[in-house]
Amino acid sequence: MPAPLSGAGALDTWRATPPAARALLAGTFVNRLGGFLQVFAILYMTDRGFSDTQAAFALGAYGAGSIGGMLAGGWLADLLGGRRTIVVSMACTAGLLLGVYYLGPYPAKIVLIALTGAVGQAYRPASASMLSDLVPPERRLMVFAMNRLAVNLGATALPLAGVALASVSYGLLFWGEALAAISYAVIAGVALPRRPAPVPESGPASSSGAGAETSPGLAAAPALGPAAPPARGRTMLGDRPYLLFLAALLLHSLVYVQYLSTLPLAIRDHHMPVVVYAVLISVNGVFVITCELLVTRLVQGRPPRLAILGGMALTGLGMTLYAPPWGVAGMIVATLVWTLGEMAGAPSMYFAYPAQAGRGGHQGRYLGAANAMFGLANSLGPILGVAAWTAFGDGVWLLCGVTAVAAMTLARHGVHAGAGADRLYRGPVS
Repeated sequence: MPAPLSGAGALDTWRATPPAARALLAGTFVNRLGGFLQVFAILYMTDRGFSDTQAAFALGAYGAGSIGGMLAGGWLADLLGGRRTIVVSMACTAGLLLGVYYLGPYPAKIVLIALTGAVGQAYRPASASMLSDLVPPERRLMVFAMNRLAVNLGATALPLAGVALASVSYGLLFWGEALAAISYAVIAGVALPRRPAPVPESGPASSSGAGAETSPGLAAAPALGPAAPPARGRTMLGDRPYLLFLAALLLHSLVYVQYLSTLPLAIRDHHMPVVVYAVLISVNGVFVITCELLVTRLVQGRPPRLAILGGMALTGLGMTLYAPPWGVAGMIVATLVWTLGEMAGAPSMYFAYPAQAGRGGHQGRYLGAANAMFGLANSLGPILGVAAWTAFGDGVWLLCGVTAVAAMTLARHGVHAGAGADRLYRGPVS
């Protein structure tokens, strides 16, 4: 019998990863490297003579479209398959991007920007669902961490590439992003199977090798407690534990995104130079890129609920540590704490656990809903955070701590911890 895999490193996982999964990781990096529209939307719209308010509304339209796109993308992945969904999503995104650039009227731009956000994000749950199908359970968490690394590397290089292109012409930005989308479509069309046979889930029957009757992609599995995977025909809306998990994920994400909106206001109002905010963001980025795979190697041998609750707790604690007047050094420590929470929990809560909870034909929808919670938090978080900062000042960081506790309470009831739950990461038991 194969022994449980615990602590497998990134290099071992990469060697054991099938070519199709590697193609997905490469495509994700290429696509993220070209994600210029969301980053440069404000500058582009104002450069075209639109007001600041009109530019902000355009960015909001992109965000709203993204939320719908992730939900729809999950449904399409379950219906059409991941490969077809990715190809259609990326090919249509390329066309919509050029439409945004070449169409002049403001209403037309807003509609196309919203559609670009929707269509351009539809690939996410499809890609995650395919990764889950292509990789055995004991490798999934590390592969999802590698997927996050691809996203973060692309996001790190993106501003520099965007500035270089925009200094010549904004048209190059749009053509560059369209080229990246087409490149991902080509990678998906050439390298991905039409509909991969999911790797069987490990369980007592399959481990023993006797008497196990399984249908394609549905190997015998242990009871997973309150969040057991839904039977075919059961909708996600009928899965009460998973809905509790989604509510927890939304609250957690609202806390997490405060580093983008409330933190810069706190630095400004405490009369610190802007460079302090740049240092804090750099600290987060450097540690995520260099250390997340190592943290994942340590986490992957633990039950998923522990990883998720631990990530939420550290994120809430890190945000709360911004409240005391500890100066720049204290802010760096706080940033390191919530960064550790991000590294420990994000691969589980946004990818590995939703993929596991939705197995049996529902992975795309479950992954799409989880990613939509993050998209919704990105839209609501800055509004709520700025309002709370205006009303309570540094008390907003204590409110983050309270919200994190609420998220953990919901997650504790929504994430399974039944017998065999740790096999989400560890694989078969010998």
